[in-house]
Amino acid sequence: MANTEQSGDAGAAPARGYATAFRTRLERYRELRLSEQELAAVLLAPVLAFLFAVSFYPIIDTIWGSLHTGYVLPTRESAFVGLDNYVALVNDGSFWNAVKVSMIYTFVSVPVELVLGLAVALLLNRQFKGRYLAQAAILFPWALPTIINARIWAWMFHGQYGVINDMLVRIGILSEPYAFLAHSDTALAAMLFVTIWKTTSFMALILLAGLSSIPDHLYEAARMDGASRWRQFRDITLPLLKPTILVALIFRTLPALQAFGLPFGLAGGGPGEATTTLVLYANDITFTRLNFGQGSATATAITFIALGISLLYVTTLYEPEVR
Repeated sequence: MANTEQSGDAGAAPARGYATAFRTRLERYRELRLSEQELAAVLLAPVLAFLFAVSFYPIIDTIWGSLHTGYVLPTRESAFVGLDNYVALVNDGSFWNAVKVSMIYTFVSVPVELVLGLAVALLLNRQFKGRYLAQAAILFPWALPTIINARIWAWMFHGQYGVINDMLVRIGILSEPYAFLAHSDTALAAMLFVTIWKTTSFMALILLAGLSSIPDHLYEAARMDGASRWRQFRDITLPLLKPTILVALIFRTLPALQAFGLPFGLAGGGPGEATTTLVLYANDITFTRLNFGQGSATATAITFIALGISLLYVTTLYEPEVR
């Protein structure tokens, strides 16, 4: 009998220990005495839930929708078709035209904006009267809503009463007005001009923040060693500005790949498909032709193209030890 009581007590001891530990932890939670790991989990939970609701779930649902055909909505019928929507994209000439337009739009505008933005940032980083007023003034093109900006420039490029035509005719560059947005060879160039004008200031703002974080004593030491301005720029400014350049490139490349408002407001994607970007193509496939499956496949393709370009930027420019 004694052995039985001893074995019963031995079995009850771990249970009492678990109960005590549970009560202790519950008391700590009531008094908000959390460990670092528990506090991190509590603080991150709302953020992760929000990201899942507004970002991860739509991406997953879009990928799932790209594998179906029909109305991919809860109240509509749909059928699983596997990769058929992607095969249809690959065989669609309009899709490849949209890829070409988006690539030209992105990889012409973003490098030009980077160079011009860096030049503007270097000028604004100097000490002069009205410096802060100039910094605020350059933000006007970027702060202007994209669709309003597009409609203003569409009027300025108009072939009959546009201001640009009037100026070029008056100074003798053109003999007669030219409809820039009605010709495929100039419509994309006009769109590039407008986006460079609009977003160079945004690039300059990001680069100016990076320039402001570079310590002045590095330049003072370089000047004492007799380094020229070019050597200072090459050996100090550019290496220390790489992380900021990486951020600026990502922040501009992703919106450029997703351009909708400017090509839509400027020329409606025309003439023909000369300014039809990937997002304009996806909008037409989804909401005009009501092909939700192929539209989801286009959106998925845009996502993976943007991810690939971002990874290329990171692997090329990311240097954690640069500071």
